[in-house]
Amino acid sequence: MNNLHVIEHPLIKRDLTLLRTNTTSSEDFRIVLKRIASLMVFEVTRDLRLDTTRIQTPLEKTEGHLISDEVILVPVLRAGLGMLESYLAYIPNAKVGHIGMYRDETTLKPVDYYAKFPPNLSRSVVIVIDPMLATGGSASAAIAYLKEREARNIRLNCIVAAPEGVERVEKDHPEVKIYAAVLDRELNENGYILPGLGDAGDRIFGT
Repeated sequence: MNNLHVIEHPLIKRDLTLLRTNTTSSEDFRIVLKRIASLMVFEVTRDLRLDTTRIQTPLEKTEGHLISDEVILVPVLRAGLGMLESYLAYIPNAKVGHIGMYRDETTLKPVDYYAKFPPNLSRSVVIVIDPMLATGGSASAAIAYLKEREARNIRLNCIVAAPEGVERVEKDHPEVKIYAAVLDRELNENGYILPGLGDAGDRIFGT
C-alpha cells in the first residue's frame, strides 16, 4: 500500500469514534464529518504550488503568497457532498465537478448515473472526495472517468478505507495518492467495511 497516506491526529481519532458510534445522530454525524475533512485538507493539499506577490501591510511592503494551482473538487454523490464544504472553506475559488455512482447490491460493482465537470481538468489538481473506500470499485471508476476526460493530477481523499479498496485503486491507478483517516480491517460478505461506520450516505442524510 505504497500510495496510502493515513493522516493520524488525536482530534481525528476522537472524531472517528463519534462517526463510528451507532447512536450518533445525522446532524452530529454531518458536523463531525466536516470537522474531520477540515483537518485532512491540510495534508491533501500540502504540495499545492505557490506564486509570490507583493502586499502592503499597515506598516510596510512584504512578500505574500497565492495558490497558483487550479483545484477541482469532485465529490462522489451522495456521500462525498458531506466533505465538500470543508474543502471550499479553505479553497473558496476551487471549481466543483460531480460524479454520481452507486454500488449494485448484488454485484457490488459501481453504476454511474451522473457526471458533470468544469473545464481544464488536464491543468488542474483534481481531488476526488468520498468518505468510504470499500471495494474500491466506485473510486476506481470515478478516477478512470476523469482520466478519460484528460485529468492527470488526481488524488483521492476518503475517511475510512478498507485494504481491498486501497489495493484496487493502487492496482488500477498506481500514480494516484490516497489520503485516509484510518485503514480498517476488512470487508464483510456484503462489501461493507469492518469495523467501519455503516453507510455514510444514509447516516449523513438520515435515509
